[in-house]
Amino acid sequence: MLKRSFHIALFALAICGLKPLSSKAQVVLPNILGNGMVLQRNRPVPIWGTAAAGEKVTVKFGKQLKTAVAGTDGNWKVLLSAMPASAKGESLIITGTNKITLTNVLVGEVWLCSGQSNMQYEMRKNSKVARPDTSTAASPIDELERAHNPAIRIFLVDRKRQVKPDSTHSGWSIAQDSALRNFSAVGYFFAKKLQQELKVPVGVISSAVSGSRIEPWIDTTAYDKEPYFKTIKVPADHGKFYYSMIKTLAPYAIKGVLWYQGESNVGETTSYIYKMKALMESWRKVFQNAAMPFYYVQLAPFLNSQDKKFTTETLPEFREAQEQVLKIPNTGMIITTDLNDNVKNIHPPFKWEVGRRLALVALGKTYASKAEYLGPVFSSMKVDRDQAILSFTHLGGGLISQDGKPLTHFTIAGADNKFVPANVMIKDNQLLLSAPSVKKPVAVRFAWDEAAQPNFYNKAGLPAAPFRTDNPLNFNPNN
Repeated sequence: MLKRSFHIALFALAICGLKPLSSKAQVVLPNILGNGMVLQRNRPVPIWGTAAAGEKVTVKFGKQLKTAVAGTDGNWKVLLSAMPASAKGESLIITGTNKITLTNVLVGEVWLCSGQSNMQYEMRKNSKVARPDTSTAASPIDELERAHNPAIRIFLVDRKRQVKPDSTHSGWSIAQDSALRNFSAVGYFFAKKLQQELKVPVGVISSAVSGSRIEPWIDTTAYDKEPYFKTIKVPADHGKFYYSMIKTLAPYAIKGVLWYQGESNVGETTSYIYKMKALMESWRKVFQNAAMPFYYVQLAPFLNSQDKKFTTETLPEFREAQEQVLKIPNTGMIITTDLNDNVKNIHPPFKWEVGRRLALVALGKTYASKAEYLGPVFSSMKVDRDQAILSFTHLGGGLISQDGKPLTHFTIAGADNKFVPANVMIKDNQLLLSAPSVKKPVAVRFAWDEAAQPNFYNKAGLPAAPFRTDNPLNFNPNN
């Protein structure tokens, strides 16, 4: 069934993909190449399309002039040499039997955003969020009224239209007005922060589907390369979003990927880790960048246990699986335990902060910013009589209680494995935990509940990552 689905997908692309629009076999471009686009700086940039077999195609951009000849299958591609950032719009001219002029093309940083509904969550929904700070001049709620930065460009992938060439080349837009209303709020606020800090154009591509599981985003051939899946059944509808909404974008030059998904896979642990591995490997392959950054969102508090097949620990266990994915090179994860004001709502409203935190990770890990980009991350525990002493990385200037009250959602257990609330003290950027009923601590858990919204932060204003010291998952990406 897996191979059959794969061949069906390839056939669909063959009949719906990049094919000449007329019998004259004119040059045709994929939808992702269009007016107002942003090209990735500081790396070779592919420009590609179809034409008549043997047809000569030239591509001119700035002082560069590149030539290609369409193969027997009609496909052609050139590589523009690496360019520095430029906020001055220029025309990119493609000439064959016909001539296509793409206008107002910039050079800067390009990121791809994908996942399910929380990534798809549109800016128009962001503007409807009821918040006490809506009257302030800088409120992100009113961003749609202010947004008009021509250095931020957006491209929204439409699954149905993506496989059909667009002769108007109008998929890219400045991040404003009606185009921005329907665009990913996370993607926009990520781009806004990145553009503010880097001072270069930023292009963001949003390709997300509400309610989607991870499996349809994975190249079906990726499972054949992972021994783990030899004993795991893979659903038959695999690859339907990968082939129509990801592969059709490639090999567009991008800097990295932002991923916000998992709500539809809660309940999995080890299997989700390997699916994330397969996803990353297949996307890095199709975009021809084995080290492509992949930054993602750990899920926010939500009452999954409303469904009887889940418990209050199902979400923490899934988050732990998400954390294990960090062992794969060039990955990063943000924490969102403080970003849901209603734990019955699976769509937390604070998308501006999700986007900002993803930008902090990108700035720190990809662009070498020295600013802290994570909250405290547990590193080790030692026991001194009746106390558990915890150490952390990403101190961000020091460990704090965000509201000035005693630290919450820490539990401690002795040899009987009965976890009880812990008394916590911050001392010398370590945490000292104890409880009257625990004479010799053996294990500690933090935020190990689906509804936990702790107050443990660093001075950089970022929340600590949930963890447990007893029987944690231990994923080895090389196995």
